Amino acid sequence: MSINEVTEKVRKFLIEEFEIEEDKIFPDANLKSDIGIDSLDFADIAVFIEDIFGYGLNTDELRKIGTFKEFCEFIHSKVN
Repeated sequence: MSINEVTEKVRKFLIEEFEIEEDKIFPDANLKSDIGIDSLDFADIAVFIEDIFGYGLNTDELRKIGTFKEFCEFIHSKVN
């Protein structure tokens, strides 16, 4: 799966499941301060990652990731 495919799947999930405005999701957007992901959301995101990509992400890994781009690159590195 390409990085573009991963990015698009994650973007679509955030827009549909968390009702995040599309213009808030850009490569350097901070997951917490720009996109608005809070600690409770991390569990839902971890379930999504496992369901869609087959990687069992733990919330500690997710908390260490700062930007949307870093998050997508991390997922891409784990599924390839």
